[in-house]
Amino acid sequence: MGRTRATASLVAIVFVVAACSGGGGLKRGADGQVTSPGNLSVFDVREGDCIVPPTDVKAELESVKVVPCKTAHTQEAFAIEPYVDKANPKADAYPGDQVLTAFADGVCLQDYQGYVGVAYQDSKLFYTYLLPSARSWNEGKDRKIVCIVTTTGEQLTASVKNSKK
Repeated sequence: MGRTRATASLVAIVFVVAACSGGGGLKRGADGQVTSPGNLSVFDVREGDCIVPPTDVKAELESVKVVPCKTAHTQEAFAIEPYVDKANPKADAYPGDQVLTAFADGVCLQDYQGYVGVAYQDSKLFYTYLLPSARSWNEGKDRKIVCIVTTTGEQLTASVKNSKK
């Protein structure tokens, strides 16, 4: 039985990255893990950050609310991957949403099992991602895809890293 990645009909929504914003009270421990909730620029999201997604869907997203993973959340960043055009590694032009989406689907699927501890097709969870917008690509040289594990709305109170969920 095949699975597809989470779609907009689920809580998992593909967000397009826009512009930078501040840390909004966020604190991290010596290990880099979030110790108090706050808003974080999408450019500063790290692997392992637990996310409470916004309730209003936006085409471009500047920041996300991150919380300690023991706090209720529905999403967790599991990989940060730079986009590379394998046919033309020195290409600098914005490749477009379709190319970035295809790249994100492949790289996030590739990284999923190594983070969650179970193959995607056997998982109860889904994935989505943050993509650079044309504006952030051209103005900020943003080239990163943020892969995010997500539920269909079920609250998590721990990291999904090696959870085998």
